[in-house]
Amino acid sequence: MCYDVSFHTNIQLTLDIFPDLADNRQLELNSDALIHVEGHALPMYYVINTKEHVTQLTNMEWGVTPLYVKDPKERKARRSGMINARSERIFDDQKSYWYGIRNNRCLIPVSGIYEHRQIIGWKNKVPYLVQMKGMPVFFLPGLYQESTEVDTLTGELYQEGTYTLITRPANGLMAQIHNSGENKHRMPLFVHHEMAKQWIDPELTETGVREVLNYEVPVDELSYDTVYTIRGGKQRPDHLEKDAHWEWVALPPLGNDTPLNAGKQQSLF
Repeated sequence: MCYDVSFHTNIQLTLDIFPDLADNRQLELNSDALIHVEGHALPMYYVINTKEHVTQLTNMEWGVTPLYVKDPKERKARRSGMINARSERIFDDQKSYWYGIRNNRCLIPVSGIYEHRQIIGWKNKVPYLVQMKGMPVFFLPGLYQESTEVDTLTGELYQEGTYTLITRPANGLMAQIHNSGENKHRMPLFVHHEMAKQWIDPELTETGVREVLNYEVPVDELSYDTVYTIRGGKQRPDHLEKDAHWEWVALPPLGNDTPLNAGKQQSLF
């Protein structure tokens, strides 16, 4: 699945790609913090959607709120399991939560996503930054929800927008990177700018929506590079940004998960 993204770019590029976009952001997010955004933290982020025929850039929190859970505290805790939505379940599983909000389509602007690769015998996984070639910003399809929530401290009601990022079966490249775990061989739904614009068109038919969901980005349109650990708060020894290249000693090429030597992993976690 996809739990880590990066927005290491200028928000103006998003506004340039969507020239009629209404900038309705309630918050200007910290640019340094956006270099790595982790879904399990349920962070506030940027989302593009269309409401009442107005396409807007707004803020929502990652991780859809499950409305079937009535206890406010449990409701928030359950959001960590609502960070990703499998594309296969949006239309074809009418019992899924995603089927119920299938028409609430949104886009998540990113400059790249992070995914982790397992190497045989290594305790820790190797993080990769994956980007779309020639696109300093691109847009991942998602679904969103707006709901009335209760502040667990004050008891006051407030309006909340939350979203989920859609994943699909991995292509050949992403299957080699995302090679382990319960949800291995999955990837975000990488799409080009024109397809992204179609995704939030309220007039898009079910056939058109399915075409987007079934799109598999060609391997040669993605770039990838290893980076230093992105989780846990540990600082890079070279003091560079989290999305900068990092060389992992004895790392084998993709397609071979056996270390290049019998020495110990250079553990950086």
